[in-house]
Amino acid sequence: MATNGGTGGEPAHKGTHPTTSYELKPPGPAADVSAAPPSASAPPPASASVGRPEGASGAARLVGGRYRLLERLGYGGMGTVWRAHDEVVDRDVAVKEPRVPDHMTGPQRETAHLRMQREARAAARIDHPSVVTVHDVVVEDGRPWIVMELVRGRSLAEVLAEGTLPPREAARIGLAVLGALSAAHEAGVLHRDVKPANILLGRHDRVVLTDFGIAQVEGEEPLTETGAFIGSPEYIAPERVLGHRPGPESDLWSLGVVLYQAVEGVSPFRRQATPSTFQAVLLAELPAPRQAGALAAPVLGLLRKEPAARTTAARVADELRAVLDPPRVPAQPAAPAAAAPAAVPPPGRAIRVLPRSRRGRTVTAGAAAVVVAAAVVVVVSPFGGGGGIPKGWKSYDEKGVGATLAVPGDYVRSIDDKAVTYTDPHKVFRVTFTKSQGEKRSAAAVANANLDWYKGGGTVSYSDTVDEADGTVTEADQQGEPAARLDLHYTDLSDDDKPALRELELDVVSGTGDLYTLDVVMPAAKIQSQQGEQIFDRIKDNLEIHSL
Repeated sequence: MATNGGTGGEPAHKGTHPTTSYELKPPGPAADVSAAPPSASAPPPASASVGRPEGASGAARLVGGRYRLLERLGYGGMGTVWRAHDEVVDRDVAVKEPRVPDHMTGPQRETAHLRMQREARAAARIDHPSVVTVHDVVVEDGRPWIVMELVRGRSLAEVLAEGTLPPREAARIGLAVLGALSAAHEAGVLHRDVKPANILLGRHDRVVLTDFGIAQVEGEEPLTETGAFIGSPEYIAPERVLGHRPGPESDLWSLGVVLYQAVEGVSPFRRQATPSTFQAVLLAELPAPRQAGALAAPVLGLLRKEPAARTTAARVADELRAVLDPPRVPAQPAAPAAAAPAAVPPPGRAIRVLPRSRRGRTVTAGAAAVVVAAAVVVVVSPFGGGGGIPKGWKSYDEKGVGATLAVPGDYVRSIDDKAVTYTDPHKVFRVTFTKSQGEKRSAAAVANANLDWYKGGGTVSYSDTVDEADGTVTEADQQGEPAARLDLHYTDLSDDDKPALRELELDVVSGTGDLYTLDVVMPAAKIQSQQGEQIFDRIKDNLEIHSL
């Protein structure tokens, strides 16, 4: 199917409810529209929210004296997109016909037509292969018809209706859209309606961003009517919901929502009613990605509530490229046999592969290699680099709890009496370190007592706080001193959503009776659990308790 989207709704054959940028409420059901070309005598079906075409329109009509309408590709609240043939240069093009709801007043209709003219100007000033090319603007019956290149393919919305995308394919699409947005921002244009229906997947792996109809162009007067809302609620950034002046970060937020939806299969902030959707955009925590894999990092960076905290376009581009082409760590070359004869085991003795030093630390193909000829074992940290603090982490000398800790640099730090907490900006992971005095039990006894408390329901003020708790206590060491590691899984009853959580705890008791506890809480879902365990292990590796 050929489509150029850009109508604010879905392609005609989907039969879904087209959306409009001019109303807060989603429009009512529209009549089903066949993908077959409508006849000139049978006008497209209409509803109160979609409106009827102004003037005569239909297949075989000649627009501007040269563009012959052939078939309707899609329609929405503010326009219909046709496949047409340019009889002057003998090529197929896409023609967008303006359509406005019947209830609009004369001034509102004029604003809608001005918006279409602005769409053409906005797209025309952006030079990027992922932005649809505008060929012409024809004014007929006082209405502007936009003539664009015809992109043969499907919208991302159509593709996602059939299922999710692998992270690499989502990253490929995201990188192209990001390039289009960066070019638009450099040209002083904010798109303001980035969503799957406005992203076309064409031939030869081409990705095209369409529909600049509600774009904000630097230096031009706004066209928003009083009380009107612009954009699709579930993709709109928090600052726009609050009525603040948007910037490029707002388009990046929308891209983050699109990428999340592409791999997870759901739009993270969509609710049944528009006010509830706005509330979710402002206040709801982002559900932890479960299928994103390596794409989770750029998605989480784009969906930070504060615009200033969002990952920059340049960094997101690097992260998306890394998802497309993961960096490879070359295996260490085997040393010449003559140079290291001791590395070759005696005949008949098996080669012993050293175990991983930390449970849950993954070693992928290409990141670790065993060179049998020389019995060389290479283990690469999942955080990159060798020992020491990982890149992007920050070290804190916490005198109040008598320890030095290293945590990811963007974690939010807070201090309480004999405790310090570091929280992931997305509130997916929480790290706490505490110190208490007068402990007479061993570290193992403390950890087992904590496990029993959780299994008993975590009772606080005669009420259970957890359910289905289970875990294990294992021996550990910290700076050469005995320690205990508690691994817990439970359901959190204190949260209305009752999330399944995992908690890793390290208990250490000094010779003077000081109890030190490192605690990391994370979602129990596999990907976040693995990430949380890696964070726990690295914090423990770099933890220095001053009294030990």
